[in-house]
Formats: sequence, structure tokens, C-alpha cells
Amino acid sequence: MLPQNSLSKERKNKLRWLVSLSTIPLLSVVTAFGLVPHSEISAIGSKAIAETIVLPEINPAPTTATHFWRNERVQKGDTLTALLTRLNIQDEVASEFLRTNKGVESFRKLSVGKEVQVETTAAGGLIKLTYLGTPSTQVIVEKKGGVLTVDTQDALLEKRLFVRTGTIKTSLYAATDAAGMPEAAANQLTEIFSGDVDFHHELKRGDKFTAVYEMTYSNGALVKTGRIQAAEFINQGHAYRVVYFPTDDQHGDYYTTEGKSSRKAFLRSPIQFSRVSSGFTMSRFHPVLNRWRAHKGTDFAAAIGTPVKATADGVVSLVGQQGGYGNVVMIKHQGRYTTVYGHLSRFGKYKSGQRVAQGDVIGFVGMTGLASGPHLHYEFKIDGLQRDPLSVALPNARPIDESNKVAFEAMSKQFLARLEMLRNTNLAKLD
Repeated sequence: MLPQNSLSKERKNKLRWLVSLSTIPLLSVVTAFGLVPHSEISAIGSKAIAETIVLPEINPAPTTATHFWRNERVQKGDTLTALLTRLNIQDEVASEFLRTNKGVESFRKLSVGKEVQVETTAAGGLIKLTYLGTPSTQVIVEKKGGVLTVDTQDALLEKRLFVRTGTIKTSLYAATDAAGMPEAAANQLTEIFSGDVDFHHELKRGDKFTAVYEMTYSNGALVKTGRIQAAEFINQGHAYRVVYFPTDDQHGDYYTTEGKSSRKAFLRSPIQFSRVSSGFTMSRFHPVLNRWRAHKGTDFAAAIGTPVKATADGVVSLVGQQGGYGNVVMIKHQGRYTTVYGHLSRFGKYKSGQRVAQGDVIGFVGMTGLASGPHLHYEFKIDGLQRDPLSVALPNARPIDESNKVAFEAMSKQFLARLEMLRNTNLAKLD
């Protein structure tokens, strides 16, 4: 019997041989893999291909001179040089042309606010310059073949409708300014409603107005303020509404929604927004004669040169000087009525015997005759007797003609819908 330690040793030796024999094939595979030449591996799947690719020919875009358009308004105190500088015209030939050429004399006389459009090169060379010579004509200065030319064309006019509404807080002018309404439209507003509203005495805080009016533009520049097409004035809670209806290309009138003429045969006042310095009375202390006497007219205080308008259609009966009236104009209306305009500084264009229309300027405020300061003395006579022009009942003009009634009603609905939309709004302005 062998000892225990000898058996264990013999088993261990056999196990080592078995392990060694079993690993010989694996080592052979690894060795074989490790002995594959590198040159054969690198050659597999690698092939260089050379091919010529033809690219399309690209022609560079032609270079064009850069042109610039610029708009500028004539400013107060502008010289021609200052205007040309702002227009970026750095062209001596063009500058001299604009300074001296008779065809662009109107350019050198453009009033403040007028707009000029100009096209120049990047270096300031003039290409084209345009402006409105008159409200209906456009002047074009253009370089053609290196030569400057002048052309006058009919302006392309565009009419736009605007709507403005406001509330009286201090004065009508302050309210129209706050609403963005131009002065010309504000003046129309007073003329339209002057037969119903005494703007000297009856205007109250909280009164409201709404107006739809036209503005005329040319190339985006304002040319003029057009006519009010519809308007509403609420005075002390009473609403007055009117719509303009044209009877032809030159004439028309304002009518109420019922078709009655809103225009009185006479305006209450011949002057816009003046102050009544002395009213109609049978007893007044005369500031020049220094004694009590009747004052059978109304004095409107205003600056010298303020336009005086005929308060109604009529025929001029006198233009000249007469006693205490100084320079005076007298107009007869409808047989029974006469109006008198005294203390004028100068007369308008109308002569004795000529017809005038309501609103025509027949003179200008002065202080000729018996006057202590500049004002207009205005008298309103019925059958030769003076009456108070601020309180007398004024006759109405003719209503809408029956032949135009259907067309008027259609137009009236359109404009009144705009007024209704804004009647109760508190917006200062809305387009």
C-alpha cells in the first residue's frame, strides 16, 4: 500500500499533462492568426479611382449703381442750400440747375411743410427730383442721357376719408387739435353748424363733435384738406347731424337726415372765433364820441387783417367809405335783407354790383372810421331796420330736391353709419 502523499503527487502530475495537451490547438490558431502578413490585409478592398469632374461655369452678376430715394419737407428758415444738403444732392451741375432754371422756379418758392422726393446715386448725383408745383400739378426734374430736363404733369391725386371725434374741454380749437383734426376741417365744422350753434356764447364744456372728412394726397404727401362729408355736433345735449350732398361737380350743400338744408340763409358771424366786444343795444357809451347812444350792430374784436366773410349769398351794393363806418361793404340779400361790414382795413376782390356767395371774403378787419381798436362792426337789417344778428330767427335754405332724394338717402345712410359707430366713444381720434 502506497503512502497517501505519493498518490496525491502522481494525480497532480497527470492533471498538468492533460491541461498542457488541451491548450496546444488554441495556441496554434492564435499563432497562425498572428503570422498573417500585414501586406495582404492592407490590400483587401482598397482601389484608387481617378475621375475628372467638370464644374458649371459661373458668370458673376453685373454690378449696378446703387440708387437712393429720399423724402424731405421744407422747414422754417430753410435755404436752398440747406434743403439740397438734406436731400443729399452733391451734384454741382444739378444744384446750379435748381438754383437758376426758370422751369423749377416753383421749387425755389416751396412753402414750409411741402414735400420733395429725390433719387440720387450713392455719390449724391441727381437722378430724379419730384414735387408738387401746385395742388394739381407735379414737377419732375430728371437726368436723361446726362442732361437735366423739366416736365410738368397732372398730379396723381388720392382721396382718403378720415373720422375724428372729440369733446370740448376748454375751446373748440383745443378739442379739434387734440383729436388730430386739421384747422381747415375745424373751420368747416363751425361754418356748417354756425346757423344752429352760437360758438361765441353757447359752446359748453362736454359738448361733442364727430366729423368724416376727405384728405387729398399725391405720392403719399398731403396736398390739401378736403370737404367734410358728414358731421355731428352735440351742443348742450342737443344733437345736430348733417350730410354733404353734391348737386354737380362744383356745387352741393349740407342737409339734415330728413333732407332739410342745414345751412341757414345767413351765418351768425362773419368772422371765425372772434370775441364779441360790444353787442346789440339801444344804449351804449360810445368809446370815441364819449356819449350814450344806441349800438344797432355787433362788434367782433379781432386782429387787423382777419378775413371777413359774407354771411349770405347776395349782391354787393356798396364798397367804399362812409362816415363812422370807415371802410365799409354793404350787401343786399333776397330783397328784404341787408348786411353791413364796417371799420375794414382793406377790401376783398368784389366790387359794387357783383354777386357774392356765403363765405366769400369781402374784406379784412381794421379800425377805420370811429373805432378805438381793431374790430368788425356788423349790422343785420330786415326791411331797412337793424336787428340783433345773434338772436334774430334766420331763414333756412332750400331742402333737397325731390329728384335727388333717393340718391341722398343712400349716401346719408353710409355716412351716418360711421357717425353712429363713434357717437358714444371717448376716443380722441379714430381712423
